[in-house]
Amino acid sequence: MTARTGADRVLLILRELAAHPDGATLQELAGAVESPKSSVHRALGALRRAELATQPEHGRYALSAEFIRLAYAHQEARSEPRVVTPCLEALAETLGEAAHYAELEGREVIYRAKVSPVGQSVRMSSTIGGRNPAYCTGVGKALIAHGAAGDDPARLAARFGPLAPRTPHTLVDPGALHADLRRTRARGYALDDQESEIGITCIAFPLFLASPTVPSGAISVAALAHRTPLPALEARAEEIRSVIREQLGAVTG
Repeated sequence: MTARTGADRVLLILRELAAHPDGATLQELAGAVESPKSSVHRALGALRRAELATQPEHGRYALSAEFIRLAYAHQEARSEPRVVTPCLEALAETLGEAAHYAELEGREVIYRAKVSPVGQSVRMSSTIGGRNPAYCTGVGKALIAHGAAGDDPARLAARFGPLAPRTPHTLVDPGALHADLRRTRARGYALDDQESEIGITCIAFPLFLASPTVPSGAISVAALAHRTPLPALEARAEEIRSVIREQLGAVTG
């Protein structure tokens, strides 16, 4: 086992406390971080002096309200488009296709960031600040699948409709869209086969940057269908997921 400094142990215990919302005992923490109870007790003392941990119930330690306040303040101050832009740049360079970041706003997605590959002569119609219906875009389906996959088709249509045909490929039948969203959630990414725009295919991954259960946005790679048909784009799904994880960590579905 690698030797741990006191600082290493403090950080390990901080991470372990995050996994115990109801608190943990000294013995539980010592077992989890594989350290003597005396060492863990000293580390907890340091966290308590910094007001990052508390002992609200005798024998159990938990993250403090101050720690939660700091975490939320940090999250609110983050500019997610700025955070994800290096990832979009890596995707555009690796795949030679345009990469987008979008967020859900009501029934629509709004594009917050976009990177096109260097030297690409054909420009896509998507623009930063532009909006599209969520039900027919890759980023939209990646986002609503996690909140609406369990809805019955009629409720889904009411929440995100009217399901108007943007192209001949748009899924306008509520049952077909519902089934597609269930598949999206199961595999961890959404597909758009010219459903929003003729000639454009897309694969999109939800990003869980602020919550492990509610996606804050989605990243997509969009391609020209005649050059990269959807099966060819989907064949690179794990490569895309790998780039996202290298850049942002384990934040995909």
